[in-house]
Order: sequence, then structure tokens, then C-alpha cells
Amino acid sequence: MIFLTVGTQLPFDRLVCAVDNWCAENKRNDVFGQIADPGSGGYRPCHFEWIPFLEPDRIQTHFEEADLIVAHAGMGSIITTLTLAKPILIMPRRAALGEHRNDHQVATAEHLGTRPGIHVSLTEADIGPELDGLIKSVKQRDVSQPTKFAEDLLIDTLRSYIVDGDLES
Repeated sequence: MIFLTVGTQLPFDRLVCAVDNWCAENKRNDVFGQIADPGSGGYRPCHFEWIPFLEPDRIQTHFEEADLIVAHAGMGSIITTLTLAKPILIMPRRAALGEHRNDHQVATAEHLGTRPGIHVSLTEADIGPELDGLIKSVKQRDVSQPTKFAEDLLIDTLRSYIVDGDLES
């Protein structure tokens, strides 16, 4: 299963539409999305099941059951996938497109995109080819021996920063 999450605060139509188009082109029925409320004029996917909000325990279950995560470049999604040793494809929101208040997600994608297990699509045109490549690698991966994508120090430092605002821990 592929789990798409864009957080709960803002819709992310570019990413949702790109995944929906990929599902249609590839006749995929194994994608589930938590996409925030798209509002009256927002994009509503037609080719995968979705919901605007999941309770924390349900979202954790989707992360655990997924073979691959697709997400905005939010730290919660990235940390969760690193902790679970799951591959993640991220596309950062862009302030110039009205998707966020600044470009911190672009900086996050540039900084973390070189780490094992984190894959970056900067545009919606990159989503399909990236998904195709990741699905091939997931099928070849020996899931009985999970790969550790992040060192404990990185996960602990990021978690400390999010919880306490402290980078020194």
C-alpha cells in the first residue's frame, strides 16, 4: 500500500493531483490519502480513496502498514518514516504558489533529500517517474531485514527540536 499524507492544516492540490493522475495512468488501487479538507474549490481525487483527517492512532497504522509514503516535506511525516525504516517521497510546498507561508519545506527537502530512504520530487511532473522507481525498489527490498534510514542521533535531535525547540539535546 502507498500512503499519501499532506498534513491537516492546508490542502496540497499539486501533490494530490499528481498522485491521482499517476493512479489513473497506472490503474493503481492501493493508494490511500489523508489530504486535508480541499475546500469548495480544491482538488478532490477520483482514483484513490482519501479522507481529510485521520486521528493520530489511525495515521500511525497507515504509516506502519504502507510500503511507501508520499508526503509534503513535513518533519512529522519524515521522522515517522525514518523511524519505521520506510521509504518516503516528499514534495515541498512552495510559498510562491500559496501552498505555505514560507519555503522552509524547500529547505527541508534540499537538506534531507540526500539521506537514504528520502526521495524528493520538486515538481508534480517528477512524481510519476519517482513513484515508478520506488515501487521497483520496494518490491526488490528484503522486508525481513528492514534498513535503518536514519541514525538514532538524527531522529533524537529532530524529535527534541520539534518537542522542545532545542537543537542542543
